[in-house]
Amino acid sequence: MQMRNLLKRVLLLFLVASLALAIVPATFAAEEEGAAAEGSEEGSILTPLGINPGLMVAQVVNFLLIAGLLSAVVWKPAVNMLDARTAKIQKGLEDAAAAAKARQNAEMEADKILAEARSERQKVLEDARQQGEEVKKQIESSARQDAERIRNEGRQDAVTARDAELASLREQVLSISSAVAGRILQESIDAKKQSALVSDFFSKLPAGASGLSGAVEVVSAMPLTDDEKKKVEKEIGGSSYSYTVDTSILGGLIIRATDKVIDGSARSSLSELTGRLK
Repeated sequence: MQMRNLLKRVLLLFLVASLALAIVPATFAAEEEGAAAEGSEEGSILTPLGINPGLMVAQVVNFLLIAGLLSAVVWKPAVNMLDARTAKIQKGLEDAAAAAKARQNAEMEADKILAEARSERQKVLEDARQQGEEVKKQIESSARQDAERIRNEGRQDAVTARDAELASLREQVLSISSAVAGRILQESIDAKKQSALVSDFFSKLPAGASGLSGAVEVVSAMPLTDDEKKKVEKEIGGSSYSYTVDTSILGGLIIRATDKVIDGSARSSLSELTGRLK
């Protein structure tokens, strides 16, 4: 739009200048011809040089007029337009530089965000892996504990079942031993005496087992009754007791204390007797 207005101004200026160039020289030429007719004898000092003073003055006036018009109408608007154009281009360059810098900053920020995201992702994966390892260890530990508990329960159930079977066999042993004793002694033995003999065989405390301290383990060939346990504990005098059944000792008791083991089993007595007979 500014370029179109400038072209219109230049065209108008050339039209005005053309009219001035056509009118002013003609007027001055007519005046010169009249003056030349009146004072042909005097003449001008420029006439011998072939220069028309009036025409020259007209040309100078025309030049100054055109120069003024060009300066006012064309030059200043053109300079202003060029200055505005230069300022616009400069602003565009500055905006482009600012946009480039903003883009560079945005790219740097994006790279930083991506790096942080990768780091966070790696951290999350590492945390997940560690948590997975912890969960795996916990599951394995729980499974081992459950398996051990099941094994212990199985062993305990087996020991309980075995002790129950041995307890039921104790009555049979009592009957058999009474019958054998009656045949040997050629007399009948009452039930109370039979029970006392069997109890003494399976729960008799060996010599040197009294007055112990600390935790004590009592090993017997048959499960002891509650009365037998109370009697044993009273004679030993320990702080805590555990009872184990081992049929291989045949009879009697083995006392295991903190600092000593006292073997009063029938198996030990038979071994000593066998050693003496050899």
